[in-house]
Amino acid sequence: MLSVKQELLAALAAELEKIAPGGAARAAFESPKVAAHGDFACTAAMQLAKPLKLNPRQVAETLRSALLATPACQRWVADIDIAGPGFINIRLQPAAKQEVVREVLASGARFGFQGERGEKVLVEFVSANPTGPLHVGHGRQAALGDALCNLFTTQGWSVHREFYYNDAGVQIQTLTHSTQLRAKGFKPGDDCWPTDPENPASKAFYNGDYIQDIANDFLAKKTVKADDRAFTASGDVQDVESIRQFAVAYLRNEQDKDLQAFNLKFDEYYLESSLYTSGRVEATVNKLIANGKTYEQDGALWLNSTDYGDDKDRVMRKQDGTYTYFVPDVAYHIAKWERGYSKVVNIQGTDHHGTIARVRAGLQAADVGIPLGYPDYVLHTMVRVVKGGEEVKISKRAGSYVTLRDLIEWTSKDAVRFFLLSRKPDTEYTFDVDLAVAQNNDNPVYYVQYAHARICSVLAAWGGDVATLQGVDLSALDGPQAQALMLQLVKYPEMLTAAADGEAPHDVTFYLRDLAASYHSYYDAERILVDDEAVKNARLALVAATAQVLHNGLAVLGVSAPRRM
Repeated sequence: MLSVKQELLAALAAELEKIAPGGAARAAFESPKVAAHGDFACTAAMQLAKPLKLNPRQVAETLRSALLATPACQRWVADIDIAGPGFINIRLQPAAKQEVVREVLASGARFGFQGERGEKVLVEFVSANPTGPLHVGHGRQAALGDALCNLFTTQGWSVHREFYYNDAGVQIQTLTHSTQLRAKGFKPGDDCWPTDPENPASKAFYNGDYIQDIANDFLAKKTVKADDRAFTASGDVQDVESIRQFAVAYLRNEQDKDLQAFNLKFDEYYLESSLYTSGRVEATVNKLIANGKTYEQDGALWLNSTDYGDDKDRVMRKQDGTYTYFVPDVAYHIAKWERGYSKVVNIQGTDHHGTIARVRAGLQAADVGIPLGYPDYVLHTMVRVVKGGEEVKISKRAGSYVTLRDLIEWTSKDAVRFFLLSRKPDTEYTFDVDLAVAQNNDNPVYYVQYAHARICSVLAAWGGDVATLQGVDLSALDGPQAQALMLQLVKYPEMLTAAADGEAPHDVTFYLRDLAASYHSYYDAERILVDDEAVKNARLALVAATAQVLHNGLAVLGVSAPRRM
């Protein structure tokens, strides 16, 4: 039916151009708010009425007559109605809707995919400091990032998944000192805890049991391996550098396990420390100074970020000579641009909102050809976890938050992914553990997966080869539930495009729930394995196409499509 829609849009554009030069640009179909009104709606008549100085209904009547005379409408359209002030409602023939079944079965896993566009996109997500296990907020970011990458892939982008490791700065020092104190036999609650001897004002020590695990393995002189490094501990509690490197490698390894449990892989792990060792940070600062975009005041170096829309100028280099955290971010994004990524998306928590203006200001001040608005940001809120009706705030292992692995162990990878994608990223979300394991229709991931498994059960009972269904006669698919289900299938490719353009993976979860609901309604209305061979084959083709689209949509989310439940 995608080809049918394109034929009808071409006919609409041609007739609009005849009515008003330039009118072809208004050729578009919408979904009627009430299904009984038709299959496609068009508002072009009302848009053209004013410039043409005509009554909208008059324009609509003229357009209706012209459309009904076109070959495309004569082939695919049952009728065209005029409603209200000039709405045009198009009712398709059953054969038009049935075309989508053939298209899905022919395209298979590629249904909804667009052609290669020859452009690259880099999506940076998770990017957790190597100072502890991944928490549920990181889980939301992981689900968002992976699904968004999958969406971009369907639209023909060449996608690069990147994890930016903040392996430099104060937090790494805190990790090192926390591990050192544990190695010396101290623990949270002791007089020396959480006071840092080098910084008495600090109270940011890490209290989770995992710090003791790191200290124990350090004392045992163990070797740890992460994706890009291996390090053997010296076992010397006075060897601060060894403690630092061992602790970072240990937690890199732990986070790798978290990501494996989530079935998530990255193309590259980019280290913040490399921006310093490669000279990129220093080069970026020098470029900003040379461009006249900085000034010195109170012993600090400032960026004229207000010249680029920021609410105030920002300190780049503090009095002690260290750089503020947005400076390496600017250097990092210049590196992204130089690596050929014209489109970059950063997925971060809403607490990073304040960094957007200063990073973009730094990129413009650097004057290296980066366009305004680079990079894109998708900001997400944190996640509350409820179990047994009570909010869960503490993980014994992490010390102060629920870990991603906790959530996966309590429920499943599929439930965590689907649930964390079921709301807009910037809206508050409460993860209900009990709902996530419930096997009923209130559980959205169960509801969608059960629809797929239900179809697979029917196909298994039939026992035939789905490939043989591509050429069957579909004329028997004329009932209202079958028609509604086919219209849901038609929406899938456009939904993918809109979700990718809007960087909105939650749209996929909404669509899948609607598709599952349409299938369940169809299943309840019509028996599939009937005696009439032609009717049976047509219905089998429809449900096989539905299973394929459910599978495709779940794959975008990184969720499995089980054959049995």
